[in-house]
Amino acid sequence: MVGTKTHFTQQIAPCGRPAEGDRHRDDDDSGLVIDDLIWACGCRQTRHAFHDGSMRVQTVRHDGKVLADEHSGDHEA
Repeated sequence: MVGTKTHFTQQIAPCGRPAEGDRHRDDDDSGLVIDDLIWACGCRQTRHAFHDGSMRVQTVRHDGKVLADEHSGDHEA
């Protein structure tokens, strides 16, 4: 699995505020991709793409409120 970490500046966080943060991305070159965005305010967005083509996207505001938790496919069944 190959992982990268990059820093970004002034991107709009899920809470609506501009903030800097970091992006962590792991990829196994076979279809599994884990992509995390973490803002300095504490907001977070996680995207998981699985080998079977299904995806999960979760967005959490800095106060812990889940704004979105979307699933596609039936990899969790």
